[in-house]
Amino acid sequence: MDAKPGGESHFNLVIVSAAFQGQSRLARQRAVNALLKDEMAGPVHALSIKALTPEEAGEPA
Repeated sequence: MDAKPGGESHFNLVIVSAAFQGQSRLARQRAVNALLKDEMAGPVHALSIKALTPEEAGEPA
């Protein structure tokens, strides 16, 4: 991710994945944070994560 000086540093992220099935909210957050650790060390200041299974997101099976 390339951030421009003075650009946005707060983001809202919604991820829908069957991989979250059976995981707690905390486990989901940790998995996403682990994947984004480089971005979180740099231009991203704050990140709100909503990690859902397809069922939780209301997607058809």
